[in-house]
Amino acid sequence: MNLLVSGGAGYIGSTVACALVEAGHQVVILDSLISGQRLFTEEHTFYEGDIANSTLVQEICQRHSIEMAIHCAALIVVPESVRVPELYYRENCSKSLRFFVALYEAGVRQLLISSSASIYAYNEKFEVREESPFKASSPYARTKVVLEYMLEDICHAWDIGAISLRYFNPVGADPQLRSGEHIANPSHVLGQLAAAALGKIEHFELTGSDWPTRDGSGIRDYIHVWDLALAHLQAVERFASVMASGYTKDNFCAINLGTGRGTTVRELHSACERVRGKPIALKEAPRRPGDVPGAFANYQRAEELLDWRPIKSIEEGINDLFRWLARRQELLGY
Repeated sequence: MNLLVSGGAGYIGSTVACALVEAGHQVVILDSLISGQRLFTEEHTFYEGDIANSTLVQEICQRHSIEMAIHCAALIVVPESVRVPELYYRENCSKSLRFFVALYEAGVRQLLISSSASIYAYNEKFEVREESPFKASSPYARTKVVLEYMLEDICHAWDIGAISLRYFNPVGADPQLRSGEHIANPSHVLGQLAAAALGKIEHFELTGSDWPTRDGSGIRDYIHVWDLALAHLQAVERFASVMASGYTKDNFCAINLGTGRGTTVRELHSACERVRGKPIALKEAPRRPGDVPGAFANYQRAEELLDWRPIKSIEEGINDLFRWLARRQELLGY
């Protein structure tokens, strides 16, 4: 198929693009490079531009006979979304709407979007399913809720179909090290663990050790980014059957991607020590305002509709991360 990947110069989008090309699809990347890396686009047809540039989007679709768009473009830093929510609503919602309209006017009738499982309310079992209630805990997460409701309404009104893939925390890198995490100093848990392991910070700070989880630390759903990429590939290739399934309403279908169990912060710390073969200094700290115990995603629907399940372990994800960090130093100098 001829596919347009928005945000294809980012961490997830670039990995998805690699998986699609490996499977024989024709991929075109559209990215503003505000946060993406030009390096990740070098082996693809690439247009530098904004998804809200309707003229450019329609030109790309017509020139390359685009049949489906995979929408990965978004701002994703939670603390930043709290500081400047208007930026996130503009970039993630308003511009996405203009993008969808431009695609429709160019004749594209199939959409696949990267959403987030952070839209769900937390519960005592920590497991979330597609029908679980929403309770987004940040402006970033709320933009994903708005995006999904907007897309549902569009699918109902227009002659298009859309699949939303919801997931939590990607880890690792493209196994062939063509791309990976490109933010220099990420604030997420694994980024801080890696910084401690490499001696960039004195210790890893574990915030909250009294949660009602199996070891008291928060629980998250860390999934290898290559597993995520393969799920996007399966969604592209099984799009018609998903649209015909009983899970689809008004041509819209949501599908969770996850491990089905999750990993606690202590377990992630221990896995990182095993991979590195040496201890990583840890310091416990109180919960931070707004912290939550966490959750993990049930992926039964993905297994049924996409014939997909996570294959790579958390240790493989951590190992690929450190392999990529060494490669990134060579390629990008940081």
